[in-house]
Amino acid sequence: MRRVFLVGLGAGVVFLVLDGILNGNPLAQRLYAPYLPFARSSVNAVAGSLVDLVYGVVLAWLFVRLRPSLPGRTWLTRGVSFGLIVWFLRVLMRVAGEWVMTTVPASVHAYSLVAGLVQVLVVTIMIASLLKGAAARERA
Repeated sequence: MRRVFLVGLGAGVVFLVLDGILNGNPLAQRLYAPYLPFARSSVNAVAGSLVDLVYGVVLAWLFVRLRPSLPGRTWLTRGVSFGLIVWFLRVLMRVAGEWVMTTVPASVHAYSLVAGLVQVLVVTIMIASLLKGAAARERA
């Protein structure tokens, strides 16, 4: 359980770093400009960091619990399978809702989909590689 928690914290840190890279780069800033009129002028860094850390721990725990039922034979294919599920539930559904509710350009939605896919796959593959045998140890 301790290893799952520590891997989850690591995944949360990776989420934080990738958030900065994927959302703070000049292309993202230019694409996300339509959100400026209603976006916060400053981000609550402590709350955002806490959310990403908790999210990483939850994903690590979920991976260990779902691993036996994920498609694929290797840790890599199961990590990708898990990542695609998370991407669908976290990113694709949010972007679909934004597409329906906002009038931002399609390029914004496309960037969000691709950046979210990269972020989620990096994190879930990391989790899968570090916890490849954790499910069996948890049951023992």
